[in-house]
Amino acid sequence: MTAFPCRFCETPLTDRVVDLGMHPLCESFLPEDQLDQMEPFYPLNVWVCPSCFLVQLNEYVEPEDIFTEYAYFSSFSTSWLQHAEDYVAKMADRLGLGSDSMVVELASNDGYLLQYFVERDIPCLGIEPAANVAKDAVKRGVPTDVSFFGEQKGRSLAEQGTMADLVLGNNVLAQVPDLNDFVAGMPLILKPGGTVTIEFPHLMKLLDENQFDTIYHEHYCYFSLVSVEAIFARHGMTIFDVDEIWTHGGSLRIYARHTADDSRPVADAVLELRAREEAAGYRDVATYAAFEERVRETKRSLLEMLSELKREGKTIVGYGAPGKGNTLLNYCGVRTDFLDFTVDRNPYKHGRYLPGTHIPIFPPEKIDEVKPDYILILPWNFKDEILEQMKHAREWGAQFIVPIPVATVV
Repeated sequence: MTAFPCRFCETPLTDRVVDLGMHPLCESFLPEDQLDQMEPFYPLNVWVCPSCFLVQLNEYVEPEDIFTEYAYFSSFSTSWLQHAEDYVAKMADRLGLGSDSMVVELASNDGYLLQYFVERDIPCLGIEPAANVAKDAVKRGVPTDVSFFGEQKGRSLAEQGTMADLVLGNNVLAQVPDLNDFVAGMPLILKPGGTVTIEFPHLMKLLDENQFDTIYHEHYCYFSLVSVEAIFARHGMTIFDVDEIWTHGGSLRIYARHTADDSRPVADAVLELRAREEAAGYRDVATYAAFEERVRETKRSLLEMLSELKREGKTIVGYGAPGKGNTLLNYCGVRTDFLDFTVDRNPYKHGRYLPGTHIPIFPPEKIDEVKPDYILILPWNFKDEILEQMKHAREWGAQFIVPIPVATVV
């Protein structure tokens, strides 16, 4: 395979982290009338840059093909809404935001987060490329601009007078193919004393805990603090603080400012995390190469467990239809031979089928009808929320399987 250039620094990529085989787009849920049609599959190979240590995929699909009509609505997770509300309270207090402030969210989805700024009468604007999702945000009273964000969009907003005290982006940085264009837009709309916060799954957690299912075509990049510091520095911003948070199996929330704004020194949390990553080898490509065998072992452990249960005549269903679940099921070759169906709280997915595996998706009540022996939790990062929602399933003796880091019955 010909080496392609790093998305950030353009160094040729020759060091592979993991080969997950061929996969469909993980959010392309199929209606029944498409089950007999050809389904496109693309390679899912992950590479690490030997220069800046950005972990990334090659780009097979234009972002417009993925994000213009999107199946992911943030508001269907209770714990995710609570996370958003807590974030808004924290930022309003920490940054002293009020009715004369301005907040801009990049990839604001269905208004799940900005609705809490609206409740506090803090002016805000969402930028969201998926028109179907943005409609829900507008219904919530969240002003939303349906477009992709980048340097050009940032410049045009600034020219119109939109300058932000807070620019935020939760779980969008990974979904941007042109990283430099996206990050270059942020300082253009950031007031001189403004703050940027960005949340993304932490690469260290992904590698340490075999979270390979968070890899899919919609996520072009996977970030360590080491790699993200270099990206922001190139565009005139300094990361001055960091929180390690629970979302997506372990994420970082970075706080950035204009490098010229020296009113906030770099916190010990940044220095400590950077030192931890360096000590763990995140500036050495050999560290990344060890991941592939651990991923294969996770696959073996899940297939062994499911095979044994099916031989015993047990019924197994899934809970959730997240993007990560589709990577897991397609990589492991789990179809209706192992999983009768899955359920999801998002009505958009009901009556559709998972891409690649064609496992049917039903509303959660279907589990109560069938009373299966085992429930495989596909969005394992919400396992506590799901175990609470489904605690009544223990009445008929159901047990729950968590697939990551290795298949475990809880």
